[in-house]
Amino acid sequence: MADKIHCIRKTLRLMPQEAELLAKKAGESGMCEADYLRLLISQKPNDYPEVRKLLKELINEVNRIGININQIVFNNNAGLYSKEDKTQLVAYMRKLNKKVNEAVVQIGNQ
Repeated sequence: MADKIHCIRKTLRLMPQEAELLAKKAGESGMCEADYLRLLISQKPNDYPEVRKLLKELINEVNRIGININQIVFNNNAGLYSKEDKTQLVAYMRKLNKKVNEAVVQIGNQ
């Protein structure tokens, strides 16, 4: 089936260091070298395994922080809100902002 889709053959010459780097990066991504090169050509950041992993970790972190924020808001609505809760809420929001900024920097460097 791949032959029906990928019918044009290109020859590529690489220096030994480049070939080694290509093999390493393709292997780290769990792809063959041809698929990895196609991925690089497509320029779709969401396709990159590193980006998908980073975004999944970010979503998990946001969910964990969101649960804690919901508990603090629930306590506030129940009249159980304290200064410690406010301090904790600010800390969670800072942590959330930090994680999002880290993801933006890492995805921007891809």
